[in-house]
Amino acid sequence: MVDPDIYRKRLERVEELLSELSDYSGRGAIIIVEGKRDILSLKRLGIEGDFELATRYSLFNFSERIAELGREVIILTDWDRRGDLLAVKLSEYFENFGLRPELQIRNKLKLISQKEIKDIESLYNYVSRLRLKTGSRFDQDIR
Repeated sequence: MVDPDIYRKRLERVEELLSELSDYSGRGAIIIVEGKRDILSLKRLGIEGDFELATRYSLFNFSERIAELGREVIILTDWDRRGDLLAVKLSEYFENFGLRPELQIRNKLKLISQKEIKDIESLYNYVSRLRLKTGSRFDQDIR
C-alpha cells in the first residue's frame, strides 16, 4: 500500500504547477499543445487562455507566426517520444526567432506523473484520481 502522503505531495505539486500555468495564461502567454483533447483537459482544470495546436502546420512556420506575436510561450507537449521530439524542435525554432519558451512546467509534470500518465489529455483524470485518493475536493479552485 502506498503512503497517502505521497499522493498528497504529488497533488500539491501538480496544483502548484497548474496555478503557475494559470498565472502565465493570465499574463497573455500562449500555451502550445498537441491536440484538442489537451485543451479540453486543461480547461477542465481551470486553465483558460490562448491555446495553439502545434500539430496543424509546419513547425517552422508555426514557430515563426507565434514568435511574431511577441508573447510568452509555454510548451506543453506530451511526454511520449513524439511529444519530447516536438518540444525540442519547437524550442530550437523559438530560440532561433529570439524567443525563450517556458518548458519547466512540462518537465516537472513529466517527472511527477511519468509512471502514471504520458500526456496532457490525461492530466484532468490524473488530478481527479489524486484528489480522490487524498480526500481533496473536486471543485477546488486551483488558482
